[in-house]
Amino acid sequence: MDSNTRARIEALINSAPIMVFMKGTKLMPQCGFSNNVVQILNSLGISFETFDVLSDMDIRQGIKDFSNWPTIPQVYVKGEFIGGSDILIEMYNSGELREKLEIALAS
Repeated sequence: MDSNTRARIEALINSAPIMVFMKGTKLMPQCGFSNNVVQILNSLGISFETFDVLSDMDIRQGIKDFSNWPTIPQVYVKGEFIGGSDILIEMYNSGELREKLEIALAS
């Protein structure tokens, strides 16, 4: 990935405490996995921002390289890569996600 794309990804990740790289937007997810993440975060009452990877092919591929994670969506909390849809579902079901987000947002 070129340095411009890396810089753009880093700026996006740091632009909000919770950033989700997804297909579509939080108001109109364009795939079931992205919708799962939006629904989980909404159910927790958590404020988050999204970036639609369908709008930018450099970011769409670049975020996969950046995180070394092959799928979209990808969730970042305070700059830290948390995971995708399956990991968020597991964390949500165990209660770990709520705890992690509350701690991250309080600091």
